[in-house]
Amino acid sequence: MYLKEPQKKKGLFLGMVQPEMINHKELAEMMKTTVLYHNGPLVALNKPQGLAVTGKPGELTLQSVLPEVGQHLGLSQELHVVRAPGKESSGLVLLSSCPQITKTFQKFFIHSRRAQKPTVTYWAVTTGVPNTPKGEIRVALKLDQVRGIDPVVPVKASSRQTLKEGVKKTLTHFFVEDSTTFGCALVKLQPLTAFPSQLLVHMVLQLCPVLGDHVYSARVGRVLGENFLLPLETTEPQTQVLSELLLRRLQLTPMEVALLPLHLHLHQILLPQTSLTPGVLIAPFPPFFSQTLWKLGLQISDQPRKN
Repeated sequence: MYLKEPQKKKGLFLGMVQPEMINHKELAEMMKTTVLYHNGPLVALNKPQGLAVTGKPGELTLQSVLPEVGQHLGLSQELHVVRAPGKESSGLVLLSSCPQITKTFQKFFIHSRRAQKPTVTYWAVTTGVPNTPKGEIRVALKLDQVRGIDPVVPVKASSRQTLKEGVKKTLTHFFVEDSTTFGCALVKLQPLTAFPSQLLVHMVLQLCPVLGDHVYSARVGRVLGENFLLPLETTEPQTQVLSELLLRRLQLTPMEVALLPLHLHLHQILLPQTSLTPGVLIAPFPPFFSQTLWKLGLQISDQPRKN
């Protein structure tokens, strides 16, 4: 896929949303422009990074502006979320205004998961390169309580008892699409299970935190050019630490790193074959993601490298 150099515009990271900087009407108008697909009750959007899908009453979320989006598309019934990435991720959101269609999709996703057939594909830029070009990550995870936060942590033993205590076995397939000599990679991720922060934790366990991960990347230390895992009890969320070389490549100052968005994008969703669906839905990268690929010289398939 050929990727030309993005045009420079105002703003440090284009394609992300700061809900505290906009109002309900502005968000509604913005989301109307992100519609990728609409056929009958089925709608697909390209969610910007930083926008929560759901939240408490009164909070500015994607769900809070779905009535305006539905009205804009001429739908008489309320839209509800079928599949979506988390707040800090960008990418595809699958919506439906028909309960029967929603049930059909949910059954398809459950059946595919049981058959270990991936239905969603994410792209991630990582600060580190996996040791193998492809593989799978299997680990049991659970939500923990540490210093007033609820991080996701790996669990060594996953007995029947621990599985009843909120521990879940998780699985992700990964494929390294491209990498650099200074330790960054473009990785395709296909989760076959769903757990909060699963992909972020899985990449940390590969010693390859996702770029812009200001929560779990602190678990990876570096000595003499080699990454290693730090003890969970000694780490807490902090702004991601980037090398001077990577800062220069990204054209960032150390103060700007805290604003760096998470480079994790839900790019593709496979759908069951129906008269309403194209079989595959695809969401383009947000501008900041494309800019990062260009700056780092990462490429997809036949995309030419930056010199």
